[in-house]
Amino acid sequence: MKYYSMVEKLYLTDCYIKEFKAKITKIEGNLVFLDKTAFYPGGGGVENDKGFLSFNGGKVEVTNVKEVDNDVAHEVSSIPFKVGDEITGIIDWGRRYKMMRLHTASHIIASIAYSKYNAKVTGGNISPEYAKDDFDVDDKNKLLEIVKEANEIAKKSIPVKIYFLKREEALKIPGIVKLAEKMPPNIDLWRIVEIEGIDIQADGGPHVSNTSEIGEIVPIKVENRGKGKKRIYYTVKP
Repeated sequence: MKYYSMVEKLYLTDCYIKEFKAKITKIEGNLVFLDKTAFYPGGGGVENDKGFLSFNGGKVEVTNVKEVDNDVAHEVSSIPFKVGDEITGIIDWGRRYKMMRLHTASHIIASIAYSKYNAKVTGGNISPEYAKDDFDVDDKNKLLEIVKEANEIAKKSIPVKIYFLKREEALKIPGIVKLAEKMPPNIDLWRIVEIEGIDIQADGGPHVSNTSEIGEIVPIKVENRGKGKKRIYYTVKP
């Protein structure tokens, strides 16, 4: 699926692609552009993928991935290839999968916060080591209770579905955008992530396909971020 881009963004429809073949369409300095990619360029609070591009029996490290004019730029350690060459992209799967688990966990936590306290996410970030989310809640114990409830939901092995809806249809869904002060995306086709019976959000990032893959959500700490605002740090185990 092209999804309004010259590059086919494989990560939008299949979060489990670990390797893929693609052709180089453009090289700018140490930035390589491909006709398709499974490398997530970061966004929505989720950090970008890393990995390798394999070519002629060797491979170069992909140290950063980012969106450039709705294309995806792969920053590499060296350039042993040219435009038109075919490469194999290799995702750092350990890094990606940990962030997928944390990302799906964050959706469950955000859904509980929204339904129980009408609290929206006011900021956050997901790295392979941990996630952090800011909520407009007044009591740290509320967040700790939310994590407990999120763990109970994760254990239920609930499917996580990814599909696309036209903007006007998506806007009819209550709470489709749970990030405070974030305007709905001004595009005609929205990518929807639905945890059946629990949460539904407009979202462009990678997720696990079942909540059982999350493991245990473990709080690390809760910080005050001003009046009526708290930040929770958490990770997933094992």
